[in-house]
Amino acid sequence: MKAFYAVFNLLWGDLVTIPLPNGGSLGLSLLILILLPTGLYFTIRTRFVPIRLFPEMLKVTVEKKQDSSEHSISGWQALIVSTATRVGMGNLVGVVAAVSLGGAGAVFWMWVTALLGSATAFIEATLAQLYKQKDPLYGGYRGGPAYYIHAFAEKVRGKKVKRSVIATLFAISGLICWSGISQVIGNSVSSAMENAFNIPPMYTAVGLVLICAIIVFRRDASVKVLDVVVPIMACAYFAITIILIAINYASLPGVFARIFEEAFGMKQMVSGGLGAVLMNGIKRGLFSNEAGSGSAPCAAAAADVSHPVKSGLLQALGVFIDTIVICTCSAMIMLITPVDIVKDLSGMDLLQESMKYHLGEPGVVFIALTLLFFCFSTFIGILFYARGNVAYLFGDNWMSQTIYKIFALIMLFIGCLAAYTFVWDLGDFGIALMTVFNVIALYPMSKEALCALSEYERMIKKK
Repeated sequence: MKAFYAVFNLLWGDLVTIPLPNGGSLGLSLLILILLPTGLYFTIRTRFVPIRLFPEMLKVTVEKKQDSSEHSISGWQALIVSTATRVGMGNLVGVVAAVSLGGAGAVFWMWVTALLGSATAFIEATLAQLYKQKDPLYGGYRGGPAYYIHAFAEKVRGKKVKRSVIATLFAISGLICWSGISQVIGNSVSSAMENAFNIPPMYTAVGLVLICAIIVFRRDASVKVLDVVVPIMACAYFAITIILIAINYASLPGVFARIFEEAFGMKQMVSGGLGAVLMNGIKRGLFSNEAGSGSAPCAAAAADVSHPVKSGLLQALGVFIDTIVICTCSAMIMLITPVDIVKDLSGMDLLQESMKYHLGEPGVVFIALTLLFFCFSTFIGILFYARGNVAYLFGDNWMSQTIYKIFALIMLFIGCLAAYTFVWDLGDFGIALMTVFNVIALYPMSKEALCALSEYERMIKKK
């Protein structure tokens, strides 16, 4: 356990500390020192592709898949799968944590993280497409960082290898991360159901595990279910937020003033609170949009698109949807609530009390149901991600696929009944390791994605 937390603190602890006035300090973790420069680097190298080609991102969402096979998925469906995992824990639990610990200013740094992260998401998704493989078990395609890291290792060594060390470590880190997140999902859902409906955690555990099992053990059910659930839940949450903002439009100038003042304010800097604002906004932004972690490329590789860059554009759009749209919705619900109503509240109590203020008891029920669907879709999505990683580690066989699904369902069940701090840390630990191993390959391999982008831009100019 000591070794685990030693590595955990190296990844998420303050690796570099910058002194601030009045005795405060700004601590920067290894993950922030990796991801923010990476996002900035790829934003510059792609010449701000998420902004330049934003209309093209919207255009490719309607492109049909190239293969008529029933087991292949379109670029839109791959976006839905990745959005299912992004628009989940990070959008409710993560945003609430950021605002609770870092204040309103944390929201601004979540926006910055998303803008930079979308370029990273573009690079990793495009690489996943360039190195995707046919999937002999599920049909269609598979891939992700484990596969393009493996290809990079073969290029460096100049020969075929059975497995790459870094690719193997990435795949193992992913499975650790997703098993940890499974338990966090179970705990979040059972707590919300108990608070809103007085449903005992055991009932929630049995019901949730049974429904998830029915879906994940059917070959094509995951994508079909997410195709329906994700757009409905995201649109409903967005619509409710817009209505609440419209009703409370007079509060908006004060809310945005508070966000920017606390993001850059001297008050936070002098009191030493600027570090908390930055760290919580950036950390939760990274956790929410997953750009650079290597999760979303597992879905991007499965997309059957006519050009690899299209998958990259779709995943960059996914980061925008997650953080700029959905995370902002969660933040606004809390920030347009009078401060005295939510004083001294934190965690999900803060969000539920905010919704109760706006909509009464139905607001508490709405948040509980939203959390249920967000977490449910996240669980289905991460098991879709796990397919390629399990296959890379153990080969193409149904036994290993089934064993991991059973293990994830057990973690989901246990999480419904009890919260273990260690398992929450396990999720952060896994995603941090995934990020380190993924970024190691992104820099040297990014030239291929950038060449593909140049080729694609020449192609669309000729149309």
